[in-house]
Parts: sequence; C-alpha cells; structure tokens
Amino acid sequence: MELQKLQRAIIDGLEDVKAQDIKVFNTTHLTSLFDRVVVASGTSNRQTKALANSVREKVKEAGGDIISTEGEEIGEWVLVDCGDAVVHILQPALRQYYNLEEVWGDKPVRVKLQKPSMFGGANVTADEDEEDEDDAPAVKRPARKTVRKH
Repeated sequence: MELQKLQRAIIDGLEDVKAQDIKVFNTTHLTSLFDRVVVASGTSNRQTKALANSVREKVKEAGGDIISTEGEEIGEWVLVDCGDAVVHILQPALRQYYNLEEVWGDKPVRVKLQKPSMFGGANVTADEDEEDEDDAPAVKRPARKTVRKH
C-alpha cells in the first residue's frame, strides 16, 4: 500500500474517534522496519481502544494490512502495527512520561490542519503532497538590528 494512502487512512481513523494531538514522524533514517510513526492521545482506556479499532478498520478499508495490535487489554497505551507505519495511542500521562516524540520526532511530517470541527479544536489530516521537514523551505528569521555609533 502506498505510504501516503496508509498515512491518510490512519489519520482519518484517529480523527473519527476524536484523537487528540496527532503527530506524524518520518522514521526512514532511524530504522528500516517502518517509515512512519504516528502518535496520538486518547482520554480514557475506552477511547484508546476505540481509536485503535477505528485505525484498523480504516486501514483495512483502504486495502492495507494490520500486522498486530498490542496493549488493547488494558488500553492505556495501544500500539497498532500497520507495516510501513506504527501507531501509538496513549493516554496523556503516559505520553508525557515516555515522550515518544523525543525518540522518533526529529523529522516531523507536515500535515494539513482542517477547519476546527463543531466540537472545537483542529483536526489533522495527511496532505497528498506531504514533505519531510528538511525538504520544507527554511523559516526566515528577522534580521538583527545593529546600533550605529555616532
């Protein structure tokens, strides 16, 4: 399955069950096992389980395969292995403690923000032509002001 299509299916599955703080990272330079890590938060055991189920359904509908799912029994941290992408769904306290963004997050993938939903907050979706952060144009910083001495 094409990586962009897989990424979109994962994000759509997370959005459908109102995942919070969705982040996507390019991991091709860190491991040959997978190309993307997706990290998202759920507010309860029930929501993390529902998020994992939604991701599995969306990936299968898009023609992808689910390799395995771990952590669903407890639901505090559920991992869904989608082959080229691994999805971590954590409750906020665990997410903060394990800080997966520090481990995997040195190359964030750009995602396009949709308009806020009627429930508040902005939803994240994968854009058709995502770029890796190092392919993005550099941010221009304001020039330093110099003080002239008279």
